[in-house]
Amino acid sequence: QVQLAESGGDLVQPGGSLRLSCAASGLISSIATVDWFRQAPGKGREFVARSFIGGSANYAASVRGRFTISRDNAKNTVYLQMSSLKPEDTAVYYCVTGNTWGQGTQVTVSA
Repeated sequence: QVQLAESGGDLVQPGGSLRLSCAASGLISSIATVDWFRQAPGKGREFVARSFIGGSANYAASVRGRFTISRDNAKNTVYLQMSSLKPEDTAVYYCVTGNTWGQGTQVTVSA
């Protein structure tokens, strides 16, 4: 079973950018879909973006046009590039495939 490890979370000012990484223990080139979810304080987990094996992607309406999900098969890593960050993007961000979740990485958007 593949294991996932997120990194890249940080404190950033509104309007700033951040790139999250999700390192997989196995070949992501064979994984059909890899998702990013997030959970804000006091709220449930929310879908953010999905990367498909063929290269296409889906996004939640709240992040479309600001976030980009991508894969680097050579590094077995999935990225989430986030720009024009807002305070409401503050959350723990998780990488997910199937029933496997990473441990999460904290993103805080605040002045």
